Amino acid sequence: MLCMPSCSRFISCSQHNHSLRFGLHLHKQPLTLSFIHCGSHHHQMATSSFDFLAKKPYTPPSWASHLNPLPSHVFSLAHRPTPIHRWNLPNLPPNTELWLKRDDLSGMQLSGNKVRKLEFLMADAVSQGADCIITIGGIQSNHCRATAVAAKYLNLDCYLILRTSKALVDQDPGLVGNLLVERLVGAHVELISKEEYGRIGSVTLTNVLKEKLIKEGRKPYIIPVGGSNSLGTWGYIEAIREIEQQIQSEANDIKFDDIVVACGSGGTIAGLSLGSSLSTLKARVHAFSVCDDPDYFHNFVQGLLDGLNAGVNSRDIVDIQNAKGLGYALNTSEELNFVREIAAATGVVLDPVYSGKAAYGLLKDMSENSKKWEGRKILFIHTGGLLGLYDKVDQMASLVGNWRRMDVAESVPRQDGIGKMF
Repeated sequence: MLCMPSCSRFISCSQHNHSLRFGLHLHKQPLTLSFIHCGSHHHQMATSSFDFLAKKPYTPPSWASHLNPLPSHVFSLAHRPTPIHRWNLPNLPPNTELWLKRDDLSGMQLSGNKVRKLEFLMADAVSQGADCIITIGGIQSNHCRATAVAAKYLNLDCYLILRTSKALVDQDPGLVGNLLVERLVGAHVELISKEEYGRIGSVTLTNVLKEKLIKEGRKPYIIPVGGSNSLGTWGYIEAIREIEQQIQSEANDIKFDDIVVACGSGGTIAGLSLGSSLSTLKARVHAFSVCDDPDYFHNFVQGLLDGLNAGVNSRDIVDIQNAKGLGYALNTSEELNFVREIAAATGVVLDPVYSGKAAYGLLKDMSENSKKWEGRKILFIHTGGLLGLYDKVDQMASLVGNWRRMDVAESVPRQDGIGKMF
């Protein structure tokens, strides 16, 4: 990836926000965007034009070299470093700065936080001689979509086990959102009902499919839910190195006090919290869980940390709050309206399943516990998932009006053929 010249590292502009109304009294204030680019130096994981899809030996950050096992290789799948910019949402606590790291911009069809994990997982799959990938998730899983694309980039077949409702398990799943991309790239979709998923579990389901494919002469490689295992954790250990180097390249040497992110499978927060605690960053990681509960994720993250022989307690390095609301991938009208208002005010489109709920939870906590966040510099990680919004269009239709037929007066001259419709 080509870096901006040092004279262009900071870009700022001002505009006035519309008033947001997500349960708080909000007023108009200027929106100033300050961008942190990569400065004048490439770091080890930054990609040049010809590095994309290349597999390379991996060298960990010095502060993570004691972890074990260490990945041997990594693929270049994400466009990095992803930008960091100021995100001036209205009604923040006094002297609080909110910044946004745009991991939603890590790619297009292969995008979001899952790509960082897949860089390590796909390298392991290829090293083991796999000819196909198996993974599992919800019917609109961003991870499954990213895995399907990454697999085809690397000339591997992909098998997706997707969880859906009992009423829909025997029907064509359609082409909405992530499903469109998955099916376009030729992924093999296997549907399972939520009830069966709950009784059998993701590990057994992927192993059943693995055994079936082995009998057919295939060499499958299983990637767990969300790519969240100890190897996948390296994706966000590496992201911490990226953030660290982005900060070091800037003259103002900003120091983040907190990192905030959504949590859906645990691998992202494991990497962020471990990396931040080991590196010079030392920012406190706050996760907003969009499924299960904080105890489950503290225990799951502990297993990932133990798998790296990290020797740390998950409860010491990450705070986890419940933000699942009605349940995984289910939204209230208030949450969807929040996503709409943030987009209308700042141009940043949050997904409804992950970052939307995390941002909603963060601002709610800031409203209820203002002193906790006062004067803090916070980095919010946008984990992507834009395609998931397409699954919410029916719910959002009543929230977005702002259209009408254009009224053109009879006095405006008209002539057949004058308007070219290309």
